[in-house]
Amino acid sequence: MVIAIDFGTSNTVLCRWNAATQSSEVLALDAIAQRQTGPAVIPSLLYVEDAQQNQVLIGQPVRDRGLDRSERCFKNFKRGIGTAIQGFMPELDGCTVSFEQVGDWFLTQMIDQFKQQEDGLDELVLTVPVDSFEAYRSWLGNLCQRWDIERVRMIDEPTAAALGYGLSDNETVLVIDFGGGTLDLAIVQLSGGQSQRLGYILKWGKKAMGKSAQQVSTAKVVAKAGENLGGADIDQWVAQYLCDRYGMSLSPLTLRLAEQLKIQLSTALSASESYFDDETFDSYGLTLERDQFETVLKDQGFFERLDERVDQVLQQGRRQGVDIADINAVLLVGGTTQIPAIQTWVKTRFETTQVYCDRPFTAVSAGALKLQQIKLTDFLYHGYGVRFWDRRNNCHGWHPIIPQGQPYPMAQPVELVLGASSEKQPSIELIIGELGRDQGSTEVYFEGNRLVTRQTKTGQAVAQPLNDKAPNIATLNPPGMPGEDRVRLSFTVDQDRLLRVTVEDLLTTEVLADNQTVVELS
Repeated sequence: MVIAIDFGTSNTVLCRWNAATQSSEVLALDAIAQRQTGPAVIPSLLYVEDAQQNQVLIGQPVRDRGLDRSERCFKNFKRGIGTAIQGFMPELDGCTVSFEQVGDWFLTQMIDQFKQQEDGLDELVLTVPVDSFEAYRSWLGNLCQRWDIERVRMIDEPTAAALGYGLSDNETVLVIDFGGGTLDLAIVQLSGGQSQRLGYILKWGKKAMGKSAQQVSTAKVVAKAGENLGGADIDQWVAQYLCDRYGMSLSPLTLRLAEQLKIQLSTALSASESYFDDETFDSYGLTLERDQFETVLKDQGFFERLDERVDQVLQQGRRQGVDIADINAVLLVGGTTQIPAIQTWVKTRFETTQVYCDRPFTAVSAGALKLQQIKLTDFLYHGYGVRFWDRRNNCHGWHPIIPQGQPYPMAQPVELVLGASSEKQPSIELIIGELGRDQGSTEVYFEGNRLVTRQTKTGQAVAQPLNDKAPNIATLNPPGMPGEDRVRLSFTVDQDRLLRVTVEDLLTTEVLADNQTVVELS
């Protein structure tokens, strides 16, 4: 059986591939799924019963038992995975619990629940935000190695959504994927085609991917943009507004009530909830009007941030020859897109008839399963560089080698000449970094005991080393001396998104490394 998991900040959705109908269908895991009308989503909640024994509870049972108000409950933990957290990490049962550990528990138990309910799992497709750094993807890849699954693949969430809406060939679509933790946008071109190779973004598993003789369509990713902004941030803003208005304290309960009010306002002009303070024994009748809610969004600069990301993805599209007039459809994905103000904002920027919003929860996981039917051409979302010592500023800097948006596999290599930095240098150190955009980035940190995000100042570039634990790629014999060009490096990226390098010693003309794998790129 083939399944896809759309691991979300607020909710997670599973779909399976029905071989008989050659289509995807939402899979309900009865023990942990939310029981309501609509798709069987799994709340991304985890309660730690015993950290030392790895005993946890996930999904809807956490909410049913009221455990989502406990300090042992984790929510919105996806956005903390693979980030440099500032502040304390919670300690439970004598164990320091990381967000990577929580994500491990959550996904592993979900796979276990699936195996208890269904027979056999041969292939798994996972979706990831476009703005995730390699640390998140590497964590996910390492986690997959422990699962007894024959083949595991990965696809960007907006690309999967474009496939999941089932649009016809020869269309160009803009996907706005707005969930609980991230805002991801992508321009994707869907086209008919004759291809003999099964396409993929990344693959892990025990066996290499083979070839397929079926005739498939193609999906070309033209542009991508994203940031850590989602429904969890909106809940925080609303909760703070309510606390200021009613004189309450911010807590897991007030955050939950804020979320409920937000959800009500998706279909009503006014929302109300009851709040009881078990410490003061005060009770409140909380109300929130839709216009008050929209004022909160405006005061937080919410729509300006949406404009920035849309402008970014449209600018990338124009560089690739795709103008706004070429976009045939705008696809809204994720629970946050159900907010009327967001739908109104989208319709002010695009033709109303172009906007589709009827598959907010299922499009990503359903589209991920179609990865087996398409040949996907893609590009690298981040840029990459080589670390060097900046003598002028007395600190490390980064020399770009692979630009953001580079298609792969690369047709021509990128060359770089290096010299020794110290007397009698015995080897060449090569540290590759993943370069973030220069338009500002997002920090994930603790404020009190809650996980929040904030934007860094515009113009601050960010970089994450990818191979700093094993940087030496070639031995110099004789040792290198400063002031002379010593090695020529030729970089290329292959079809598996592996950065490879060939190293030539300019002094001895010896090839020190021939097409050697350096690191896997995102």
